[in-house]
Amino acid sequence: MVRLGVRVIAVGAATVVLAALAGPPPAVASGHRPESQAQLRAKIQRASYGVPHITADSFAGLGYGVGHVQAEDNICVIADRVVTVDAQRSRYFGGTGPADANVRSDLFYQKAKDDRIAESWLHGRPDGVDAPSRQARDLVRGFVAGYNAYLRKVGVTGISDPACRGKAWVRPLTELDMWRGNWASIVRASSRAVLDGIVLAAPPAAGAPASTEALDPMAATAAIDAATANAGSNAYGLGRGATAGDGGMVLANPHFPWDGAERFYRMHLRIPGVYDVEGAALIGDPIVEIGHNATLGWSHTVSTARRFVWHRLTLAPGDPTSYIVDGQAEKMRRRDVTAAGITKTFYDTRYGPVVVVPGSFPWTTTTAFAITDANTTNNRTLDGWLRMGQARTVRDLRAVLDRHQFLPWVNVIAADSTGTALYGDHSVIPRVTQELADACIDAPFKPLYASSGQAVLDGSRTACALGADRDAAVPGILGPKRLPVLVRSDYVTNSNDSYWLANPAQPLTGFPRIIGNEGTPRSLRTRVGLEQVQKRIAGTDGLPGREFTSQSLWDVTFGNRVYGGELVRDDLVRVCTANPVATASNGASVDLTAACGALRGWNLTANLDSRGVAVFREFALAGGILFSDPMTDPVNTPRHLAADDPRVRTALADAVQRLAGVPLDAPLGAIQTEPRGTQRIPIHGDVHQTGTFNVITAPLVAGVGYPKIVHGSSFVMAVSFGRGGPSGRQILTYSQSTNPNSPYYGDQTRLYSGKGWDTVKYTQSQLAADPNVRTYYVTER
Repeated sequence: MVRLGVRVIAVGAATVVLAALAGPPPAVASGHRPESQAQLRAKIQRASYGVPHITADSFAGLGYGVGHVQAEDNICVIADRVVTVDAQRSRYFGGTGPADANVRSDLFYQKAKDDRIAESWLHGRPDGVDAPSRQARDLVRGFVAGYNAYLRKVGVTGISDPACRGKAWVRPLTELDMWRGNWASIVRASSRAVLDGIVLAAPPAAGAPASTEALDPMAATAAIDAATANAGSNAYGLGRGATAGDGGMVLANPHFPWDGAERFYRMHLRIPGVYDVEGAALIGDPIVEIGHNATLGWSHTVSTARRFVWHRLTLAPGDPTSYIVDGQAEKMRRRDVTAAGITKTFYDTRYGPVVVVPGSFPWTTTTAFAITDANTTNNRTLDGWLRMGQARTVRDLRAVLDRHQFLPWVNVIAADSTGTALYGDHSVIPRVTQELADACIDAPFKPLYASSGQAVLDGSRTACALGADRDAAVPGILGPKRLPVLVRSDYVTNSNDSYWLANPAQPLTGFPRIIGNEGTPRSLRTRVGLEQVQKRIAGTDGLPGREFTSQSLWDVTFGNRVYGGELVRDDLVRVCTANPVATASNGASVDLTAACGALRGWNLTANLDSRGVAVFREFALAGGILFSDPMTDPVNTPRHLAADDPRVRTALADAVQRLAGVPLDAPLGAIQTEPRGTQRIPIHGDVHQTGTFNVITAPLVAGVGYPKIVHGSSFVMAVSFGRGGPSGRQILTYSQSTNPNSPYYGDQTRLYSGKGWDTVKYTQSQLAADPNVRTYYVTER
């Protein structure tokens, strides 16, 4: 029998105490009291903007509260995610034939189901870490129960969000749905990045001639990178040498999609005496992934490290489904998978699935390629984030990272109340050491590895297997001693370049190429991020003081400097003034006069009132930011426009053509907006390619502008640690709920439009100061 109780209590200055939560907290050790028979219960305190502060006396109860509130706000997003990992997209959303994206998705995820990947995560100990722990399992079990309780209460036909109201694809969750969804997120930058190549791989037809096609593996790498391009971030870890107080500060500024399953969700999760973390997680995840506790804050940025390696297979003569290892033929494992009414044969090897990328990694009569995905067995993520939330200092955090090695494709940037800051790429990275690369990457593929970090190993020798580091959490990945880590008392940063310049005063060097590059030019966004910190510490950025406060950190983050424009706008104006007509890529002659005038009057920012910024954006997207000088100082050079390069004028002509029908001097707020109901909310920020720190990406609609944001700043947190505990600012740019009938559908988006913020509400006194808090309880017996 299920009993759902919801009681609403207004919260003023006094703290409301949930009697059921009284008593000693549960133990943290893996042998703590099983919760399988315990009552699931949670106290929900909804603060301003709908942000839930959830308190429970167990991890199962905490998960129950999370599942319930996330269903209240985003049930359609979670249900849609389940359709994907359950391999049912074609059934509900259409799709015929393997050329259809839904069909390919279904075949990929059906193979994962048939391979029982999620089940393997939950049985035995496939790695050196006891994961998932009882607490992680309880979180998932509770989330499922909370989601299902809400769905039972409202019924499918009673869902208020029209996106899934009454839809047949909305159903109760199972725990396997959650673990499958977790796996899908973990392999985002690996198996999912080559999903099509796995699904479409097929041996050559009988009698096919040996291929004489020239291979271009670099093209495959570009396609793989494009598949993960819509993920990025900025983050600062600020130590006592960079802050106004003695404690540290953290800026979290992940750039993620504004729609779909990769939206963040703000929440504060608390088990008294055991776990107390405020921050955000991707919708559908039961644990805070970016956030802070009382003394430590952290964020993540997408790492440059590679998540899988290729193995070049030498095929047995006359049999393209057998390959040679140490002189002996080994048969591929053939697996027939049926989804969407289509049966597809997949081929697996000792290394992993065979993958085909035409023109780069083909399957011929003599050669095929398989991948080893280092994340496909990474069942440690929920435990890793749980333990991160319980760490008290940067030193504790580093111990968690070393022990669990769970981060799937991100760096970590952190700071604590002692004023210590940390950068680390502790992500899951295949064990390609320099020695292995020298011995096992054949000559044709060495340039690929040197330029991109993408390794193609000789699959015909067992000596070229990934091997094991003694300090690694699992075999086949680089151990902590081989990973870049930097601890400082001033600052560390990352904006999606490699580890090399986390702090230019102490470059990180000598690490395996698979992790990232060293000694190469940084992106404009990385450079402006570093310059902003340096100028703030020097007191030369025009803001008061010389250190970071919550106010100055917010002002810097949303200052919307367009660094590329600062460097080359004046030279570009001289070019277009001297050459008022240019030839576009399509051969047309284009008058640059109006564009030149718009650029001349532009204030070099991407604020709502900035005029001319769209011209520079399209110029940058057309590849126009070309430099004439070399990199001599990685933060400040190159910096001079290659004014004599004809591609510069062509890019500006292309920009004018693309903006036809859009006033070139229109204020950004008039042409870049986000719809919420009948309202169009003006949005500030600009694309990564222009060197804007506050990334906002919106497709250009001909004659209109940028009427829908698809990607960019999402959960933004500026938290500091002082004697009174954590304080600061935070916002979820696209708001808490995807439901147009929710009061939390556009409120934070309007707040973001005005560069506003919501305050950190970590302590009970901070929460009690919010006049909008409403409290209710959810219980299941």
